[in-house]
Order: sequence, then structure tokens, then C-alpha cells
Amino acid sequence: MARTAAEMVAEAKAKVQAIAPEDVSNLDNVLIVDVRDAPEVAASGKVPGAVHVPRGMLEFRADPSSPYHDTNFDPARTVVLYCASGGRAALAGVVLQELGYTDVRNMGGFKDWAEKGLPVEK
Repeated sequence: MARTAAEMVAEAKAKVQAIAPEDVSNLDNVLIVDVRDAPEVAASGKVPGAVHVPRGMLEFRADPSSPYHDTNFDPARTVVLYCASGGRAALAGVVLQELGYTDVRNMGGFKDWAEKGLPVEK
């Protein structure tokens, strides 16, 4: 039976540990990944130091065997993902887990970060 996108997101959120925006700075050896589309990032900025990888390219950037691999991605690092509201980040987290990343967190939406008054990089 087919599943809905909402069901897939709910399932992913149950598999990927959540982290509050204000707790991200307490992590060591962390890679913060913004999986929103480029126009979204351009319109609002991003978390300082975050790597922007659109959701559609994540598997290719995270897989060391891919010619598109981004060396910032290392399965030994903690990876914190965020998007606009947390759905794409949760789905992305499941993909990273399937690729062998063991410490993956979902920070949820960028708006949660910005509304807490945390710094934003333009």
C-alpha cells in the first residue's frame, strides 16, 4: 500500500534524533547541513558555518564513493540537518543513516533557529 509524504516524514522523525537549535553549539566535531533549496537559503540566510546541500544532492555529497562527494561529510562526525520546517531534514537523516552515518540529528526548521535569535549568516 502506498504511503503519504506525511507518513514518511513522521516515520523519519521517529528514526532521527531531534536536537534543539540552542543545543547544537554543545556538540563536538559537528557538521551542520542545510538541505533547503538555494532560493530559500538566499532569501533567509543560514546557520553560520553550515554546509548547503540541497536535499536532492545529499546522497551524492555524503557518499565517499561518489564523484560528487563533499569531504566535509564523514560518518565519524555528528551531522545536524535542518530545512524549512524539519520534514526534509528528517528524510535526509534517514538517508544518512542508510549510508552509515551513526550520529545524525534533526534540528528541524531554520525558522526555529532564527526565532530564537541565534546568529544567521547571509
